[in-house]
Amino acid sequence: MSSATRLRRRLVEHLLAEGALHDARWMTAFRTVPRHVFLPRFFVPAANGWAAMENGDDGWLERAYSPEVLVVQLDDDSGLWERARYLGAQPGTPTSSSSQPSIMAIMLEELRVADGHRVLEIGTGTGYNAALLCQRLGSGLVYTVDIDPELVDAARERLAEAGYAPSCAASDGAEGFPAGVLYDRVLCTCSVSSIPPAWLEQTVPGGLIVTTLNRPIGGGLVRIVAGEGATGHGHVLARDGRFMPLRAHRFKPSKVPDGDLAWRPTRLPMGAITEVRSRFEFFAGLQLPGVSALRDGHNTALVHSDGSWVRHRKRGHGFEVAEGGPRRLWEQVERAQEDWLELGQPSRDRFGLSLDGDDQVIWLDSPEGLTWPLRP
Repeated sequence: MSSATRLRRRLVEHLLAEGALHDARWMTAFRTVPRHVFLPRFFVPAANGWAAMENGDDGWLERAYSPEVLVVQLDDDSGLWERARYLGAQPGTPTSSSSQPSIMAIMLEELRVADGHRVLEIGTGTGYNAALLCQRLGSGLVYTVDIDPELVDAARERLAEAGYAPSCAASDGAEGFPAGVLYDRVLCTCSVSSIPPAWLEQTVPGGLIVTTLNRPIGGGLVRIVAGEGATGHGHVLARDGRFMPLRAHRFKPSKVPDGDLAWRPTRLPMGAITEVRSRFEFFAGLQLPGVSALRDGHNTALVHSDGSWVRHRKRGHGFEVAEGGPRRLWEQVERAQEDWLELGQPSRDRFGLSLDGDDQVIWLDSPEGLTWPLRP
């Protein structure tokens, strides 16, 4: 048995232990598809940013089958890998990656594919996820699109090397696939601030779309049932996952002031709003539209484009906040938590979506309940 085969089996064992994988056919796909073929080189965290690693380096194969995210592009610039390889670690923001296998497994299972289903994948990336779909359904039923032509060309070559030949296209994934085909399933491996109407229009009525919401606070997985035209309805899923945003859906970071600040005590930790495992996080994001969380040294801050901001820090056995700008954001956070408690502490899977073209809302418990615009 080869080292790669053993590592694939170990990866599947990890996915089973995490509860990310249950379907025997997807287990077979993960055991079969050679992930290392799609990751001949990637970035690894380093003290001064990101260091380059490639096939042949010590630990490369083990990293290729690790359960972690593996970054393959920084700042939409393919040249940064060469600079990191020959000039040392480079700073940059990840803009393409091979996602955590656990979230890939969760999304593939939530897609509920059946034999004969035609699937569109938005976000080709390395091509690994498309290969898993091809292994499960056959290459002739898989279509994949990415906005970056260089990524698509590289993915097409690696897919062919691994024995797969899905239809690949370089174009804006928000517009779906260029060919006029209807799909039984659409899977988006990047996050979106709202559901592109083209996806709904290109999905057969009753077909499913699985994607992740790109929200400043409180994103996560959703599954949508397509209706006629650009309509649909769906639910936020209990199993969570986060992806890099579709390029046109990225948020621009704001800044937080420095200097002498007026601090006051608070009982709420920042993690209640910003951590994925928090039950309050999703509701907090709905009640705080346009508010983003921002790492600020060893602490986390909240910011809004109108100039409002919050700094938060641990102080002794408690916490303190300082805030400024036209609104008191932390007071809104505290009110949002009171509302959440009064509503029975709703978890993310109590929320649903109603979609009609660009008219898209999130609701609690039913479409007749509390609603919020989907785009923050």
